[in-house]
Amino acid sequence: MPAEDLPAAPVGGPSGDGDVGGASGDGDVGGASPAASGVHAPPAVVACVGAVVHDSAGRLLLIRRGTEPGRGRWSVPGGRVEPGESLTTAVEREVLEETGLPVRAGAVVGRVRVPGPGVLYDVVDLACALLDPAAVPVAGDDADDVVFATAADLAELSCTDGLLESLGSWGVLPR
Repeated sequence: MPAEDLPAAPVGGPSGDGDVGGASGDGDVGGASPAASGVHAPPAVVACVGAVVHDSAGRLLLIRRGTEPGRGRWSVPGGRVEPGESLTTAVEREVLEETGLPVRAGAVVGRVRVPGPGVLYDVVDLACALLDPAAVPVAGDDADDVVFATAADLAELSCTDGLLESLGSWGVLPR
């Protein structure tokens, strides 16, 4: 599915599938506040993107996260979708900020939901092509380090929870 055809989750608001019948967007349920009625509001859903980037050798671009969630662990580059930003623009910006590599976003390869403190990260992962195959990645922004990893490298890296299972189920693990 093309990324532009996939609706981004609302930024900072409840997800459409988390709404209870009769609930308004302001958190009121039947006129009583969630806290007063003992009902807890669903966590805010934060729209995010991830980039699945392979080099010409089939290695996968990974960053070591410098911030939570998953600080110190390896994952694909990505982050929050800014208000008014498309998924493709967001993923291209995030890869450039975190690795210095310009990419062109392609098709959606998968989608995961990652719980965080008081939020639910709705992450759409997109295949991305390197615009300059000779460019060397350099860690920046939220990344402490960056590497193109082979399948053998992945066995040695401490990756974020569920990363390898998701990438494997989507058929995008490195060679």
